[in-house]
Amino acid sequence: MTSEILKPLRGHVIIHRFKNNNMQVEKVTAHIVGWLKQYAQESKMDGFVIGVSGGVDSAVTSTLCAMTGLKTLCVEMPIHQAKGQVTRAKEHITQLKKQFAGVTSTQVDLTELFEGFKAQLPETSNSDTLQVSLANTRARLRMTTLYYFAGLHKYLVAGTGNKVEDFGVGFYTKYGDGGVDLSPIADLLKSQVYAIAKHIKVSPQILEAAPTDGLFGDSRTDQDQIGASYDELEWAMKMQELGKTDSEFNTREKEVFKIYTRLNKANKHKMNPIPICEIPLSFI
Repeated sequence: MTSEILKPLRGHVIIHRFKNNNMQVEKVTAHIVGWLKQYAQESKMDGFVIGVSGGVDSAVTSTLCAMTGLKTLCVEMPIHQAKGQVTRAKEHITQLKKQFAGVTSTQVDLTELFEGFKAQLPETSNSDTLQVSLANTRARLRMTTLYYFAGLHKYLVAGTGNKVEDFGVGFYTKYGDGGVDLSPIADLLKSQVYAIAKHIKVSPQILEAAPTDGLFGDSRTDQDQIGASYDELEWAMKMQELGKTDSEFNTREKEVFKIYTRLNKANKHKMNPIPICEIPLSFI
């Protein structure tokens, strides 16, 4: 979820989801699980809490947390959620519980709370910015809920953002799904997350579902919002790292590169540390 309004591009096909990127999947999986366990133990925390949405990122992250052997609380937080998303989340949690003794779950339906919040807001004529602001509000209500359970049980809030979302286009809500204690998959591209998902046997229903943040209460996907697929964004991210310019690209590549660089620039406020006004020593 971004803080600016994105023009949708519907119907563009997602391709090469499981492309070979030469990642050593078993080693990466073991490394993340070990990192999670060590971080929790050194922090003297008892486990993890994670919001499970029915998407691949939360499915992979919750499974990796469960693989540590530490307690893992999966929380469903529907707000006018699509039935398919709820079903996939429930099925994933059920399978995790069968595999790992430390996994528990709870559901907190935030729909009534969200509607109550909306009822207290002043009216506005700007429907476009209102829609985005309310979508971000959903994410922030969920963050608050996760930290309630984290404080209650002495758990760490595990983030689900991947590298393209967190450090490429900034496709998340500041202090919403971006408000976490640790980020296990934030150094993995989306294609690498899918590779991990296949390795740890995430359900085909989740693997085949189009990625969506589920914050608008409709069927729009991440690609509809951004205007490019994750494969395309990974390509653009690589081109930027290599210092390429759009003069070297074809028409669609130019369009994708423009989308990526625009969002990368616009969302730097999410990726960079909060700016601090430093007071000259002579003043104090």
